[in-house]
Amino acid sequence: MSKAKVKQPKAKPAKKQRNRRARGSALMMLALLLIGSAAVRLGLEAGPAIAREVANLQQEDVADGETKGGLKGQSMPSSAELQSMLAAFKEREAALSAREAEIEDRMKALEIADEAIEQKLVALEQAEEELKSTLALADGATEGDLTRLTAVYEQMKPKESAALFEEMDPAFAAGFLARMRPEAAAGIMAGLSPQAAYTISVVLAGRNGSVPKE
Repeated sequence: MSKAKVKQPKAKPAKKQRNRRARGSALMMLALLLIGSAAVRLGLEAGPAIAREVANLQQEDVADGETKGGLKGQSMPSSAELQSMLAAFKEREAALSAREAEIEDRMKALEIADEAIEQKLVALEQAEEELKSTLALADGATEGDLTRLTAVYEQMKPKESAALFEEMDPAFAAGFLARMRPEAAAGIMAGLSPQAAYTISVVLAGRNGSVPKE
């Protein structure tokens, strides 16, 4: 009886498959271990930095809160302070208004004074012109009167004129004699007393001596 060859199933593929699975599991575990190690290392390194950042943020928040609180406390005066400030502002405003009114009053007074001074100046100018005209008329009248009076003395007899000139002030008499014709003046001088004639001659010489030669 011949032995029949019975084919047994191959065990190698199953073994390889188990080896592959075992290898894959080992790789997976290794990867997990590496990832976990990296996560732990990252956590250890980042943890203090994160803690520091959180602490800094908390400190900044506290500082901001204190600053805002201080500013809020400083920028919010009490009701009594506000009333005092308002009263001071009103008092200052009233003082400024009074000062402005005083300045306006002074400006108006100055304007009135300027107008009065201007009117007085105009009046003085008019008075000066009138005075000049009056003096011109007076000078003309005086000159005319002197001319007529001189002519009268010239027409009088020398003896009669000499008697009048004897009583005159020497300067006044010399003025008349200077205006007369030489022959009429000589006749009057001849009728004067020696003392009067000498005095009048001195006055005439002094007047002529003050006249420029050239």
